[in-house]
Amino acid sequence: QLRIVESGGGLVQPGGSLRLSCVASGFTLDAYAIGWFRQAPGKEREGVACISRSGSSTNYTDSVKGRFTISRDNAKNTVYLQMNSLKPEDTGIYYCAAALFRPCVLPLGGMNYWGKGTLVTVSS
Repeated sequence: QLRIVESGGGLVQPGGSLRLSCVASGFTLDAYAIGWFRQAPGKEREGVACISRSGSSTNYTDSVKGRFTISRDNAKNTVYLQMNSLKPEDTGIYYCAAALFRPCVLPLGGMNYWGKGTLVTVSS
C-alpha cells in the first residue's frame, strides 16, 4: 500500500518547538519533491515549505522563514519539518505531500500522494 504518514503534532505553547515527520511506505521518496502544507481553521490550505529530491534546494513561505526548517533523510524515507518559535497563527493541520520529479517551487503543485495530516495547536 502506497501511503504517507505524518506524525509529531501536538499542543505547544507560543515560542515552543515541534518536529514533524513524514514517512512514506510502499514507495521511495527520493524521486519526489516534498511539500509541507497546512490548513488553519476556516482558511484555505497553504504551502509552508518544500524540499527538492536531493535536499539541496528548499523554499519557505514568508511567514515561516527563519523559524521552520525542512530536511530529508532519503535513507530513512523520511522528511522532517522542524518548527521553532511557534506562534498561535501556526495552528492548523499539517500535511505532507509528494510530487514526482517536480522542482521545489512554492506553491508546489502536481502532488501524487498526500498524508492525512497531523494537528498542531499553539496556545497558552
